[in-house]
This record gives sequence, structure tokens and C-alpha cells, in this order.
Amino acid sequence: MPELPEVETTVRGLKKEIINLKILDVWTDLNTKDKRKNDTVANPKYFTYFRQEVKNKKILSAERRAKNILINLSGNGTILIHLKMTGNLFVSSKSNVLREEKFVHFIFYLSKNKNLAFSDMRKFGKITLLNTKTAHDSKHLKDFGPEPLDKSFTLQKFKERLNKKPNSKIKTILLDQTVIAGIGNIYSDEILWQASIHPERKISKIKDTEFKKMFEAMKEILNKSIRLGGDSMSDYLNIYGKPGKFQNEHKAYHRTGEKCSKLGCKGVIIRKVINGRSAHFCSVHQI
Repeated sequence: MPELPEVETTVRGLKKEIINLKILDVWTDLNTKDKRKNDTVANPKYFTYFRQEVKNKKILSAERRAKNILINLSGNGTILIHLKMTGNLFVSSKSNVLREEKFVHFIFYLSKNKNLAFSDMRKFGKITLLNTKTAHDSKHLKDFGPEPLDKSFTLQKFKERLNKKPNSKIKTILLDQTVIAGIGNIYSDEILWQASIHPERKISKIKDTEFKKMFEAMKEILNKSIRLGGDSMSDYLNIYGKPGKFQNEHKAYHRTGEKCSKLGCKGVIIRKVINGRSAHFCSVHQI
């Protein structure tokens, strides 16, 4: 699943390509009776409503909240897009040919001969419409923790958020979107490797100096991945269909069986399932 850097990369691309364009029409081949998707464009009745509400609206801005993409429109509407496991957004000057592409299931037809296509192999993605004024209080966004790259998110606040669950394992807490938003399996593994912290350590057993190392590693790694265009080890591509490069920087994630690359360390990267999620870490220096 795309994490904070991948979604941020997508949003930055959208800011360059679609701001001030008008939505001329939308198309989808999604058609589900799954009640869990009643308020998404996958539901035919909701799609009819969505189409009516977004047609002829101007795109004013784009932003990210956690792993969600928010496209703000004229007239007080905000389109929320969650890429889920295999979703990608592509900007193109193509038209109907996009419908022939196997995994494209939703298209925004825009002014100036541009289109924004949503490709989603497994069809887990979500597109819905929110009221801009209340979007961040909606059920889709209200429970997320703070953004880790916000300037206001200090070391002290980082410690306070993690200490809300002192008996939980650090790997699990870093993945908890209600504690801190946007971090998933890839970046939690990389953060803990750099901070030399074992993923099963309980929050209550982490020292102040280790909180600082983890906080600094989090900021550094997330920013580095954004600079590199995100991580494309799995399915992620940017809006131009190009992969990111952070997968070339992995120190722990999916490095099972390899020698640890930390200077002077003689450990090996191992994999272990912790509370249902995979963790990759060094057998020696992460304690």
C-alpha cells in the first residue's frame, strides 16, 4: 500500500498538472453491491450523485491527509481518493483509449485536453465526495493522528503520542494511524533499523535518547523518500507512470537473509510477523 511519501509524491504531481482545470465529466466501470462501498463511486447510485456534483467544477487545490488524496473543488466539494493496495493516479492527454487499459476503472475528463485516470488492479481503492468545510471531521479523516512531517510535530509531541500506548510494541504503534498518520510497513522497518530499536520493544522500555533517534530517523527517511519519488518495490507509480527510487535505499525492508549494512554490524536481516504484520530487522544491532 502506498504510504506517506508515495501519496505526497502523487499530490505534488497533481498540483503541477490539474490545478485550475475544470472537470468536464467522469466515467467508471465499477459496479458493486457491497454495502461497505455505498458512499463511494463504486456504487452506481452514488456515482450518479457524484457525477452530478463534480461536473463543471474547477479544481482549486490538492493536498494530502495521512494516506488520502484530497482534491478541493469550487462550490465547497472535496474529492477524497485513497489508493489502497494497488491504486495509482495518472495524468494523460488520452481520451477513450484509457478505458481500454485493463486496470483503469475511473476517469476524470478535464479541460485543456487532460484526463486523470485511476488505475486499480485489485479494485480496493476509494473515491468519494466530501463537504470541504467538514471534510477533516468526516468519518474518512477524523481519527488520524498528527502528520509526522509537520513543523509543529515536535520530539515532545512524538513522545507523547507513542506513550499513549506504553505496553504496545513499537512496530505496531508506528503502524497505528490514530497515533501518527501515514507510516506503514516499509517506513516503520526503515525507521527502526536506523534508530537501532527492535520492533518488539514496548514503548515503556524506550529511552529518551532512543525516542530522539527514532524521531530524527522518521523525519530523515520520509523526506528522503519524497525526494526520491517514493517507493516502487510493489505497484506504486507517479502520475506520469514512472517509478520512485526509494526501494534502492532499503536497509531492512524485504532484505531478509542479507547481511546488515550498518557499519561494524555482523547481523543478518530477519523477518518476523508481529501482530499480523511483517517486520524486517537486524538480528544484532536492533535491541
